[in-house]
Amino acid sequence: MTEQKPEPQKLTDEEAREILRSLRHKEGNWIHWGKLCKQLQDAGHAAADIFEETGIEALVQNQVIVAAQVYDSIVEGQASPEVLAYCEGPRSDVLYELRILNQRQRLEAATLAAQKRLDMDGAHRLSHDIKAVACLAQIPEGFTRHPGDAVAYQCWKQAKRQRDLSQRARLIGEGLRFAETDRARQQLEALLQNLTAPAPRQAPLLPLYRPESSEELPRLLPFAGEMPLTATEIEAVAAIAPEEPFQITRLPSDSACVPVPGWQVVLKARDPVALLTSSESLPNSAGGVRETVIVAIDRGQRDWDENSYFLVQEGQQVRLAWFEEAPSLTILGQLLLVLRPKRILDEGNITEPWQMDD
Repeated sequence: MTEQKPEPQKLTDEEAREILRSLRHKEGNWIHWGKLCKQLQDAGHAAADIFEETGIEALVQNQVIVAAQVYDSIVEGQASPEVLAYCEGPRSDVLYELRILNQRQRLEAATLAAQKRLDMDGAHRLSHDIKAVACLAQIPEGFTRHPGDAVAYQCWKQAKRQRDLSQRARLIGEGLRFAETDRARQQLEALLQNLTAPAPRQAPLLPLYRPESSEELPRLLPFAGEMPLTATEIEAVAAIAPEEPFQITRLPSDSACVPVPGWQVVLKARDPVALLTSSESLPNSAGGVRETVIVAIDRGQRDWDENSYFLVQEGQQVRLAWFEEAPSLTILGQLLLVLRPKRILDEGNITEPWQMDD
């Protein structure tokens, strides 16, 4: 079932006009404004319309609405008068950053923010550091889940990886400013004592790759040799079975194979075998430059059809041919493809870094 949206809380025209007037004259503090904006929005007033009537932009409306809700949760947590006075400051931007925390964490974070007189950026970091430490299954040695220790731990962790000495010193100083417990301070002071020591080298990233298509994984075809060949030589080639997921292929002794791109026609072959021949010997050859080509045959397909070429036995040797009707010759397999060699203008460019002339 789809969740039904709550019905808008109705306001009379007179009540709405009074709220808009109060907002227009900025009566009360930002907490009061947030609650009034929420009343209007809950009653169906668009943020753009409220802006036109009061001059309070939509982003500011959202900030004070959320921050006022955070403030109420801190009040419910029985925050001290000093903390509440700091929040009322006005500190809607600071409380807005604490929205991602639960009630207990909000109270602790607001208390620390009041002690350190944090601004919006400081509150943003504080809330995210608290959240990150709360997600850890085990508290790092020397630290606690106290908000101050949470910031100190993040500073300590970043300082250990920082190679720039000035940045490392800045992070250690920031961590010491927030550290709540003596053990957390000791962890940071140990880094401070070794400030001149080089940061530990980080292991490089693993060279991880994943093929995006089957064509990137070639299929190995057992190799029968170069034409002319006999039917016995074709039949004697042992079939091979690649093992998933990496197409590991175990070859019989004294056998050879040839890699062919993993095109669909090759992957569908049941019992493929490859052989070499000259392009001039191909049936229906288009001519052109003479070159050696790979011919892939599927010995698992021996039923004639008029749309395919076949390898057939003729006398002692085999040849490729097309037949208008079923031949009387023995069919050894269906032609899958003819693979021409890749053209490489300069083979040295493959192994040398790419260079461009100015």
